[in-house]
Amino acid sequence: MKISVIVPIYNKVEYIERCFRQLLAQDMDDIEVVAVDDGSTDGSGDLCDQLSGDARLRVFHTPNQGVTAARRYGVEQAQGEYIVFVDSDDELLPGALRTLYDAISQTSADEVIATFCTHNGIQSPVVYQGEVNPTDLVRAIIAGKNRFPVLWAAIFRRTILEGCLDTPRDIIEGEDKLMQVMVLMKRPRVWFINDCVYRYTLGVPNTRRRTLEREMLYDRLLRQTLAPQWSELHSAFVLHQLKEYEKFICDGHMEVRHNYYIKAIGTLPAGIPLYDRVVWALPPLLSRPVIKLYRTIIQIKQHRL
Repeated sequence: MKISVIVPIYNKVEYIERCFRQLLAQDMDDIEVVAVDDGSTDGSGDLCDQLSGDARLRVFHTPNQGVTAARRYGVEQAQGEYIVFVDSDDELLPGALRTLYDAISQTSADEVIATFCTHNGIQSPVVYQGEVNPTDLVRAIIAGKNRFPVLWAAIFRRTILEGCLDTPRDIIEGEDKLMQVMVLMKRPRVWFINDCVYRYTLGVPNTRRRTLEREMLYDRLLRQTLAPQWSELHSAFVLHQLKEYEKFICDGHMEVRHNYYIKAIGTLPAGIPLYDRVVWALPPLLSRPVIKLYRTIIQIKQHRL
């Protein structure tokens, strides 16, 4: 088996048939689709069973444990040499698996990352081309400056994923970035291609919310992961903390500014961005609207993709 496509599913009944149709229409025969119903309550699991007539589609049902656990279970059941992840509300474009497979087999890479497009056909920017230093990618991801897919629109050599899908269930946001960072810290060979292989569905409701307690847990796990190259990645880690703390400040949690935000800025060894220096100097009543305006501008730019 060449490729296993892992599809975690939780209450996405309106998207499943479209997702499976695109996957099973790929121009490769030596593939399998591993669908993991993560305890859905909207009939998604039943629909998966109804659509499982194709021998290439294998359906598994598990109690609800979260998306990372569903992906991990899917990888454990997979028979392919390579792994591709697809969210059930998204689509893999025609010829995508062939493109990804050819790239990873021809380059002998451990991971190949392509580009994606939004539902209105706008393609993500091409940031990298060819082989890229994994440390540079880690730095971009944790500092919130990555403009490339971190999980989907990519193909992984199965062995490189070992130990990278053990994120606790309490991590309900950013788990895909953490998984990719764990992969990259293994110093794999990563190759970028300028091919659009994935259609990302914008506007699908997401009610997940990270609490401060969960943010602290996430930061502990991230710091542990970065430990082998801490001197190189410390600044990027602090920038990650600043961006996450800003979310809480925008929601009115000004104690986060006093207890965490200012302290985090103080630990940056050098090169504090101008924006962060300005916000740091402002009094609390002024810093909140500045941060909120800044984040609104960023969100507008992201939705224009």
